[in-house]
Amino acid sequence: MRFLRGYNDAVVLGLARSGAVTRVDLAERSGLTPQAVSKVVARLIDEGLLVESGTRNVGVGKPRTLLKLVADSRLALGAQVERDELRVVLTDLAGDVLDRAVAPLPPDFDPPAFVAELTRLVNGMRDDKLLGVGLGFVGPLDHRTGVVHDATGLVKWHDVPLRELAEDSLGLPVVLDKDTNTAIVAEAWRRGEELRDAVLVLVGTGLGVGLLLDGQVYRGARTNAGEFGHTTIQLDGPECVCGRTGCIEAVHNLAARSGDLAGATAIVGLAVADLVQLLDVDHVVLAGRAVLAQPEAYLAGVRAKLPTADWLPVEVEVTPLGDDVVAAGAAMLVLSEFYGRPR
Repeated sequence: MRFLRGYNDAVVLGLARSGAVTRVDLAERSGLTPQAVSKVVARLIDEGLLVESGTRNVGVGKPRTLLKLVADSRLALGAQVERDELRVVLTDLAGDVLDRAVAPLPPDFDPPAFVAELTRLVNGMRDDKLLGVGLGFVGPLDHRTGVVHDATGLVKWHDVPLRELAEDSLGLPVVLDKDTNTAIVAEAWRRGEELRDAVLVLVGTGLGVGLLLDGQVYRGARTNAGEFGHTTIQLDGPECVCGRTGCIEAVHNLAARSGDLAGATAIVGLAVADLVQLLDVDHVVLAGRAVLAQPEAYLAGVRAKLPTADWLPVEVEVTPLGDDVVAAGAAMLVLSEFYGRPR
């Protein structure tokens, strides 16, 4: 299944993803000429990606034909890799989750064991409409080269060319990114243009953030931004799996394991407040198994630490995508290779 030929195709499909549109709508919202829109639309209809669906009256003149995205014409798979679990979801072109599969991963799993389990789950969900597979993995890693450098807490993952290994085993295109990045991608798709400056705080077996700054996922110079859990919050704090002491992740996990929910949520709240002050974001999304187990407690813990001035409003919510947010975002990365979110 080939990817789109060019930017214009991506822009038109991205606009159609938000609902039924006319050719005039597409020209006005994309900046493309009416002639260019007509050519793109004809091509996308021929390929089964768009379909004409009814008309819209616009007053005087001929009603305009509506165009609708054929969401199930192409599919993508996305995977979340936790340190103890693999989750794979199937999505359509609109990013809606159609199916999922979950399997445990053995302690200290190595690359061959992971690729074998990934292949098993993907083979159970294969479809001839598949565009590819996205992987949301534990960092640090290089999104550009597809190499996992030193995944925190996974001792057998040093400079592993995971994208290449997965493509060789699956026979499909593979996109690799950090789990926090794929999660913020999922939220950006869900919220659209209203989400411009936001952080997604993922509290699972680890703790990290995905950054959306000025409407774009921020990955940093080495695509390794967001190692938020490994910043120091307590100088004499507990040892962390990264080798440092007093990291946010280690202090939070110690409180959570000891049953101190109030302490654990307060730690996340303090850390998020620093992040909000540093980046001046106006949206915070909470996700991950710890948050989903106690959503109201984490919401309260974060909100209690945020700025209170009226001119510094910050919206805080728990992701409605639940356990699927990382995997769904990984699938959306594949779809983003197919068509992008128009700016």
